[in-house]
Amino acid sequence: MDERAREHADVLVGWSARIEPGDDVVVDVAEGAHDLAVAVAERLGGIGANLTVTYGSDEVTRAYLCAHDGAFEASEGELALFENADAYLRLGGGRNAAATADVDAGARATYRRAHSEIREARMDTDWVSTVHPTRSLAQQAGMAYEEYQEFVYDAVLSDWETLAEEMARVKTRLDGGDTVRIVKERDDQPRTDLTMSIAGRIAVNSAASVAYDSHNLPSGEVFTAPYDTGGEVFFDVPMTINGRRVRGVRLVFEDGEVVEFDAEQGQDAIEAVLDTDPGARRLGELGIGMNRSIDRFTDNILFDEKMGDTVHLALGRAYDSNLPAGESGNESAVHVDLISDLSEASRLEIDGETIQRNGTFWFEDGFEA
Repeated sequence: MDERAREHADVLVGWSARIEPGDDVVVDVAEGAHDLAVAVAERLGGIGANLTVTYGSDEVTRAYLCAHDGAFEASEGELALFENADAYLRLGGGRNAAATADVDAGARATYRRAHSEIREARMDTDWVSTVHPTRSLAQQAGMAYEEYQEFVYDAVLSDWETLAEEMARVKTRLDGGDTVRIVKERDDQPRTDLTMSIAGRIAVNSAASVAYDSHNLPSGEVFTAPYDTGGEVFFDVPMTINGRRVRGVRLVFEDGEVVEFDAEQGQDAIEAVLDTDPGARRLGELGIGMNRSIDRFTDNILFDEKMGDTVHLALGRAYDSNLPAGESGNESAVHVDLISDLSEASRLEIDGETIQRNGTFWFEDGFEA
């Protein structure tokens, strides 16, 4: 085993999930994540946590969804598993990023709606999602396997405390702000000019630990839950959504809802997301990437949305961590992120003041107001 897998497990169990002796932990292991699963099991055993292992496979999911008659019901056993768990660790690392590309969009949406209660129970745990470097993910990223390993471990084994201090500056600005505006004026793509309200919402300093209300490893973003969105936005970072390649997505918002959309590739995949339920046409998240260790796009949302110089917006569900006690945010069975590169001809404003221009924040060298 690569010794870095054990270091990865140490960060995941100790820093990210904050597992304690006696905790009931569900570990979901993807097809290619065996080594990381072994390292995590060693770490959990060493501190006296209780381990339940499940197997996560896109190919297994595809087989089930394609064969089913579509009248999905939630599993009481799976619901009970998460209702009684203290933590849930998802170890990604599949064999084929497009394994579910031919699953009927209607069946996919119906399945998600039927499993909403299970999803909520899972998210009520101290959950963390991470990924083990595999050859299929390296191929998806267009990188040699060894090169991809270096990339993943550089991102995962970061100085999270220092990054948390930097991101706290952006959290403070978002928490005190009322309106965010994103403007991008590049000659080679449609214009972006989008305004959204963040008044009364709580930004999360996502420093890869549940102690920060952060649930991804790696992480490195500050995110909040916007509303009353208006204007248009163009997402120029390609990605895979539900096994389908998507690029060049344009969304137009009026009164907080998507009223017009198109895409250069994968428009039907975007349409399927938007048609999931009424909440899928509204935003659940505004995320600002701040992890400078992630220096290239890899077609993996876990990394790409955290990259410095980017902003991402999620269609669908808002996270409770962004909401004051007793307030409900956008509800949906989906949460689908789309990414825009702000490294040139762009600015990010809070209440009319530019806090980032061309990917550089106001506290970084080279910032031009």
